[in-house]
Amino acid sequence: MRSLYLNCAENLVKVQEHLSKKFSKVAVFEIKIGKKEQELLQSGREKEFFIDIINKFEAVKNENDFVIVVGCEGFGVVGRFELNLKIAKNLNTPVYSCNNKEALKSLVPNSKLIISDDIDEIINAKQEIITPYSFENILTNRAKLANKTIVLPESNDDRILKASDALLKKDIVKLIILGDDAVIKSRAKELGLNLDKARIINPENNEYTDKIASEIFERRKSKGMSEEQAAKLAKDRTYFGTMLIEIGEAHAMVSGASTTTAETIRPALQLIKTKPGVSIVSGLFFMSLDEEVLLYADCAITPNPDPEALASIAVSTADSAKAFGWEPKVALLSYSTGESGTGPDVDAVKEAARILKEKAPELKFAAPIQYDAAADISVGAKKMPGNEVAGNANVFVFPSLNVGNICYKAVQRSANALAIGPVLQGLRKPVNDLSRGCLVEDIINTVLISAIQAGE
Repeated sequence: MRSLYLNCAENLVKVQEHLSKKFSKVAVFEIKIGKKEQELLQSGREKEFFIDIINKFEAVKNENDFVIVVGCEGFGVVGRFELNLKIAKNLNTPVYSCNNKEALKSLVPNSKLIISDDIDEIINAKQEIITPYSFENILTNRAKLANKTIVLPESNDDRILKASDALLKKDIVKLIILGDDAVIKSRAKELGLNLDKARIINPENNEYTDKIASEIFERRKSKGMSEEQAAKLAKDRTYFGTMLIEIGEAHAMVSGASTTTAETIRPALQLIKTKPGVSIVSGLFFMSLDEEVLLYADCAITPNPDPEALASIAVSTADSAKAFGWEPKVALLSYSTGESGTGPDVDAVKEAARILKEKAPELKFAAPIQYDAAADISVGAKKMPGNEVAGNANVFVFPSLNVGNICYKAVQRSANALAIGPVLQGLRKPVNDLSRGCLVEDIINTVLISAIQAGE
């Protein structure tokens, strides 16, 4: 590790001396709780507090070989120890404690957070904690770095306009909003929003209509489409937005707040189509839990995937994990593990595993495997001993849409997880679908992921 967390400053000099013998540049990052920070924590704006600390910490970490984080003293609203441990988690920083290690551990049972009285143990440890706040911060920074243009067709929805305002304020992405310029600006003014940085294009009247109509006709004439039908589709906001990606005016599209999944996906399947070697489009959810991010698929598109489709979904989801910087460890889920069960459903997963081994021989996976054996190290060791994915999976491929959709919603609600998606994977260019019940925050996160996908 390149950092450690002190709950108090009394051991700072000793720790500095020890680390200075091993690292050239050792910095001290002090957590201070002033009036502003107290107001954020007490007013329900905790996210702003943690994002600010994460960004400041990362800046210091990037400029030094090792960072000593000195925790805040005597903060009584959350409790000094509890707040310090939560900050340590969000910074993915092990805790050094020379006198109350066990007491601190009791406050975070079953946590990945390392709490030790041995500095060298901390230095050599491998701790991988990604909290919902740190995950959102990763998405924001990566999307900003990608510098992509995203199309938002649903200007009739206030949530889209509010999300646009938030994204543009931070200069995270460039936006094209579809609709009537006067109507959009009037509504933005009523809502107190600033959309001046957005490019507004009216699908009914613009410089691209003829070109887009021609492109649609050329791509669909073999399916019986007439020029008149193509011209009509060129003025449809979803088809128009999809074609803006194809002609290079944008890099990705996010839709679905007031449009059905079918209406969002159909133009993409007809015009963008799938990546070479990919047979199926699938829906991925990023499940951001308290200390980790898991990838669930397919939870949105294919009702009953056959073994070939399951293998394709596994490959696409593994590629998505890689795109976000994680080594994929794939679990093909079933109601039995290894050779413990039989039946058509288990046999389908076994066949998918055989195909997957041919498609991606380098991929680490376990199949068939139960969820507990995939997620829990002790259970995995018992049910599938010797398999490096068992107990360590971060990519979960469900045997059907029915199971996947139920599971992601159960985890989202019962574990209070942040579920981002569905993120469509397998398309040549990113088009992502929103839930019609989405929040402004959901739209923002989906735009961020779309920008990152476009930058792959």
